[in-house]
Amino acid sequence: MRRTALLPLFLLACAHGDAFDEGVLRKGDLAIRLGPVPPHWRAIEVEGADLAFRDPERGGSTLFDVRCGLKDDDAPLTVLTDHLIMGTTERDFLDQKTIPFDHREALHTLMRAKLDGVPMQYDIYVMKKDGCVFDLVYVAPPADFTLGQADFERFARGLHAVSPPVRDELAPMAPMAPMAPIAPMGVGAPRDRAPSGSKPGDDP
Repeated sequence: MRRTALLPLFLLACAHGDAFDEGVLRKGDLAIRLGPVPPHWRAIEVEGADLAFRDPERGGSTLFDVRCGLKDDDAPLTVLTDHLIMGTTERDFLDQKTIPFDHREALHTLMRAKLDGVPMQYDIYVMKKDGCVFDLVYVAPPADFTLGQADFERFARGLHAVSPPVRDELAPMAPMAPMAPIAPMGVGAPRDRAPSGSKPGDDP
């Protein structure tokens, strides 16, 4: 469920799976590079999320999730964001706007809200690309929010997703093969040839 993104992640701490290696998450046919993971982030596991991290020094949590081919995701970014923040109350939208993101557009939302009665502050990106929906969420207590937001922004804005049949752009390029001898003139040879209904405001 997408609401998992807004659970208090600090309650769930355990070893993360091995699908994320050297900054690249591989999920089915997708290869997704993300921005740098700060050394003080601790990987945790959250049901319904592909990646989750806890920042114990700054009291923040980060979540990333991608899913593809779901009929319910054929909706505007504003609707997908509303689904993501279900369960929160007393929402105060500080800013919400569509921005360029990984050669597509994402809805970027900054908001304060209560989760289970506890005040929290959120930085959220929702993007649709090639039949998939990408969610990135940072949540922290309002008093500590700005301490970890820059780390999250670098992580989120570094996202680059590649899906087949495009060559894996995230892998190092293979060494170039030696050039074949050039045929003498006159000897031909064939050549071989990949929302809105929200309330905008000012950034915190």
